[in-house]
Amino acid sequence: MTSTTTQPIRKAVFPVAGLGTRFLPATKAMPKELLPIIDKPIIQYAVEEAVAAGITDLIFVTGRTKRAIEDHFDANPELERALRDKGKDDLADMVRNIVPEGVRCIFLRQPEALGLGHAVLCAEPAVAREPFVVLLADDVMRGDLPTQGLVNAYAENPGTILSVMEVEAAEAQKYGIVRPGMDGSVAGLVEKPAPGREPSLLASIGRYVLEPEIFDILKAQPPGHGGEIQLADAINTRAAQGHVRSLTLKGQRYDCGSKMGYLEAVVDFALEHPEYSELFGAMLDKKAAARREREPE
Repeated sequence: MTSTTTQPIRKAVFPVAGLGTRFLPATKAMPKELLPIIDKPIIQYAVEEAVAAGITDLIFVTGRTKRAIEDHFDANPELERALRDKGKDDLADMVRNIVPEGVRCIFLRQPEALGLGHAVLCAEPAVAREPFVVLLADDVMRGDLPTQGLVNAYAENPGTILSVMEVEAAEAQKYGIVRPGMDGSVAGLVEKPAPGREPSLLASIGRYVLEPEIFDILKAQPPGHGGEIQLADAINTRAAQGHVRSLTLKGQRYDCGSKMGYLEAVVDFALEHPEYSELFGAMLDKKAAARREREPE
């Protein structure tokens, strides 16, 4: 079935049901999506990126241990009142505007961790037959944010659109790798290819424009890599139908699903923080100098 919709994209899906085992024990009781970069949780960066691109419906696919995400984006009148009573109106306004006016949050459960494709399928009741974006919170973006570019590209020419970046050959097996077609089209997508079997070094990263036809594919799709319902396999099917193209990431991506990626994000954001950048940079310089002094000649 070919999509004929040209309606604007207003819905975003955030699959946030993962267990975050790489960050244990920190994530034993706290969702990894709420790990802070300075003073803002990583999921909020993705939400702000979506809202800046004109998204009005934020659809979170959660799990049993992710109630704190819902609490973060819910209103907290008691906290706001306490802040205003202490004259901290700026903080109260910040808390109130975590979700801007005119934007609504929808929370759905993924009953079992059956893969990213299954998580996206769980969002079908809220998405219905509309185009939508998917944002993976682990991928924190800075600079030229990709969601706006994806939404603009869809408005010009509807279809499934992947945000992609070039990766090292040694890293390719961690991603869905694009099989390039003609004129920027995507001929296929291979999930975590074996070393030496990657069709290119273009990796699909955590931003997608998808069309509602993807749900029909996911419903009929057997488990793939790791025994899970893989979104990459459904996109590969869509690519074979000639409906997928890519858009190269121009900004900076931090893989906050890994400890090193998360640490890099904390450092880079701190070095550009309006209040702490100078102090933080001086501290890093001081520690680097002390480390050099300790090293043997």
